[in-house]
Amino acid sequence: MKNWIIALVLSMTFTSVTAQEQPKRTIVTTDGEIDDVDTFIRYLMYTNEFDTEGLVYSSSMWHWKGDGNGTKFTSEMEMTRNIYGEDLTDLRWPGTNWIQELLAEYAKIHPNLVLHDKRYPSAEALSALVKVGNIDFEGEMEQRTEGSKWIAEKLLDDDPREIFLQAWGGTNTIARALKSIEEDYSKKRNWKEIKAKVSKKAIIYTIMDQDATYKKYIGPNWPEIRVFYNANQFWCFAYPWKMVVPKSQQPYLEGSFMGPNIINSHGSLFEKYYSYGDGQKQDGDPNHFEGDISKITKTERGSFSKYDFISEGDSPAFLHLVDVGLANYENPSRGGWSGRFVQSTENPFRYEDGDAASDWNPETEKMDTSYPQSRWVKAMQLDFAGRADWAVKSYDEANHAPEIHVLEGTALNVSAGEKVILTPSFTDPDGHGVSFKVWNYAEAGDGAAEVTYDAEKDIATVTIPETAKSGEEYHVIVEGNDAGFPSMTRYQRVILTVK
Repeated sequence: MKNWIIALVLSMTFTSVTAQEQPKRTIVTTDGEIDDVDTFIRYLMYTNEFDTEGLVYSSSMWHWKGDGNGTKFTSEMEMTRNIYGEDLTDLRWPGTNWIQELLAEYAKIHPNLVLHDKRYPSAEALSALVKVGNIDFEGEMEQRTEGSKWIAEKLLDDDPREIFLQAWGGTNTIARALKSIEEDYSKKRNWKEIKAKVSKKAIIYTIMDQDATYKKYIGPNWPEIRVFYNANQFWCFAYPWKMVVPKSQQPYLEGSFMGPNIINSHGSLFEKYYSYGDGQKQDGDPNHFEGDISKITKTERGSFSKYDFISEGDSPAFLHLVDVGLANYENPSRGGWSGRFVQSTENPFRYEDGDAASDWNPETEKMDTSYPQSRWVKAMQLDFAGRADWAVKSYDEANHAPEIHVLEGTALNVSAGEKVILTPSFTDPDGHGVSFKVWNYAEAGDGAAEVTYDAEKDIATVTIPETAKSGEEYHVIVEGNDAGFPSMTRYQRVILTVK
C-alpha cells in the first residue's frame, strides 16, 4: 500500500514535468543491409518516442549502387578490399524501395498502434520523409543529393532542438550536408555563428567507420560536433552475437523466443523481419544466405535454428533516444540500452567505446568490451516483443511499461561512509505488480558502493565507501520489472555525489 500512495503523489509530479518535454529530433541514414531492415522494423515500433525528421538512403563500404555507367571503384577500406577485391562497378545494392515497402506494411498496423500510444506517426507522414542521399559509391560526397540537402536544411532551421543523426551505414551523406553548409556560408560574415550553431545542434551516432568521410572530412572540419562512436559494443546485437552475448541472455535471441513472440502472428510487417532459416532473400544482395535453412546449421558465427535472430547492428543508434529512465542521453558515459561510451582523450566532443568503456561481466568474471550493451539484451528483447503485441492486440490485452520512481530523488549529495536509504515505487498502466532490483553501476561512476534491497520494507540501502573523495559519483540503478507478459523493464538512475 505504501508503494501505491507514494506512486500516486509522484505520478502527478512526473506528469507535469514530462508534458513540458519536447521529443528529440532524429534523421536516419541507412545503406539497406538486412540488419538495417530488421533495425528499421524495430525502429518503427519506437517512433512514438521521438520525432523522425528524415529517412535517408545512403551508401557504405558494404553497399553502393554504382553510377550506371560502368565506372569502376576500389574501396578505401582495407577490410572491403580484402573481401570483395578491386575495380567494382557496384556492391550488394538493395535498392531505394525497401523503406517504402516496409512503411506500407506499417500502415496496416498503425490503427492498432495508436490504441497504445497516439504519438505513433502515420505511414504517410513517415513516407514524406524518405529521401535518396549519396548512394553511387562508398564514401561519395561530391554531389548534393536530395538526402544531403534535406539534412542541411534541418541543421540550419530555427528549431532549437538537437538533430540526432544516425549513421547505420557510412557517414557520407551527412558529410555532404555539412560540406554544403560550409560551401554556402564559409565566405559570409556570420559563418562563425552558423558553424557554431550547426556544431551544437548536430549529434552523430555512428556504427563503426563504414566509409572514410568522418576521418577525412567531418572530424577535421567539424571537430565540435558531438560523435558517439560504437565500434565494439554493437557486435552483441549483430551477426556474431552467439560469440559475444552472455549465455543467460541468448535465449531471448533464439528462434524459440523470436518466432512466437515477435515474427509470427504479429502482422505482415513482422513477417518481413529477416531471421535465420525463414526462406527470405533480399533482392540485390547475393551474400544474404541466412534465410536458407540448409546453410545455417554450421557457419563461422555458430550454428543456428529457424527464426534465430540474425542482426540488428544499428539498433543501438536509435535506442539512445528511448527514455527508459537511465538518463544516458545527456551523458553517454552513463550507459544504457545504446551502450556506454567514454570521452576521447583527443577530442572532448567525441565519445567512444573500447577497452576504456568496458564493464565487468559477471558470467565470465572479466572486463568485457561488449557487456555495456549485452547486459540489456533480455530487457530490450522483451520490450520489443511487448511492442510487437501492440501491432495486433487491444490495449487491455497487451502489456505496457511501468514508471519507476524514487522518493528521495535521483540526484543526492552524500558523505563518505554514509548509509543512504532509497525508497523505490512504481505506477503501472495495466495494474501489474513490479519487482525491483537495485544495483550499483560501478563503471558508470567512480567506483563501487555497497547496495542491499529489502523487498519486505520496500527500501534499498546504499553504503558509500569510507574512502570516497569529494566530487566522486556513485551510480545506483533502480530496476523495475512488471508482472505482465512480455515483462517490461524501466529504471531510475540515482547519482550520489560525495560532498
